[in-house]
Amino acid sequence: MKKKAKMNAVELTAKYIFTICAVLAIFAVCSITVYMIAKGTPALKSVGVLKLLFETEWKPTASEPAYGILYIILTSIVGTAASVLIGVPVGLLTAVFLTEVADKRLAAVVSPAVELLAAIPSVIYGLLGLMLLNPFMYKLEKIFFANSDTHQFTGGSNLISAIIVLAIMILPTVVNVSASSIQAVSPSLRAASLALGASKIQTIFKVTVPAAKSGIMTGVVLGIGRALGEAMAINMVAGGSVNLPLPFNSVRFLTTQLVSEMGYAEGIHRQVLFTVGLVLYIFIMIINLILQKLRKETDEDE
Repeated sequence: MKKKAKMNAVELTAKYIFTICAVLAIFAVCSITVYMIAKGTPALKSVGVLKLLFETEWKPTASEPAYGILYIILTSIVGTAASVLIGVPVGLLTAVFLTEVADKRLAAVVSPAVELLAAIPSVIYGLLGLMLLNPFMYKLEKIFFANSDTHQFTGGSNLISAIIVLAIMILPTVVNVSASSIQAVSPSLRAASLALGASKIQTIFKVTVPAAKSGIMTGVVLGIGRALGEAMAINMVAGGSVNLPLPFNSVRFLTTQLVSEMGYAEGIHRQVLFTVGLVLYIFIMIINLILQKLRKETDEDE
């Protein structure tokens, strides 16, 4: 009887702890949302929604300031989408290789190396990109635009460099989450597929991967969040100019916009930077909601 009462007390305590943690998490999200809206909306009134979101000139310190962030928004969308299109397939195929194809000894060596990629600080990725990737991009730039009078040379700091660095940075997240999801698939599904005459490759891509689709989608969501929220590494390799997001243009992302100018911004300029943060926050929320809906539809279909 005492043992049962003790177990009930433990369960009740755990319930209260979990409830408190859940309330704190909800409170944190709501607080961040309210703060970003309160700080980000004043600039929409003073500058104007259309001028802020749909104009391309960014000259906050000019005698006649301009606060158009359209190119910055487009750069974030294009850069994130391209890095995900590169990083997700590579990450997924790496996870399939480690869990379904590779020898156990090889997987035991490669898996910790992939996990180590997630522990490397962002600034190190930026430094490597700056020292190794940008000089290579500059050579390509000189080849492609040798006879161009209009191209502004960037020294290799361009959109392509930013996309490659982002794609590498999201790999560990996609690989680790996808590998865990694939490993969680019941062996009976694989056995049933092989028993019906399917090859190993057919079983992997027709049975195992679709069965792990929900977990893989979670990895994609986390990868997109990492790509959208990265600032330091991208600030080092992207160049930092507000331009149309073309491959060899020096560009600026929403995150690097905040990092570059928040330290000295004042007045309306500072308010606009908070609006940039609000736009970034809204983007992340929209993408998460869309992917969560897709994941629910996938679960229902299964």
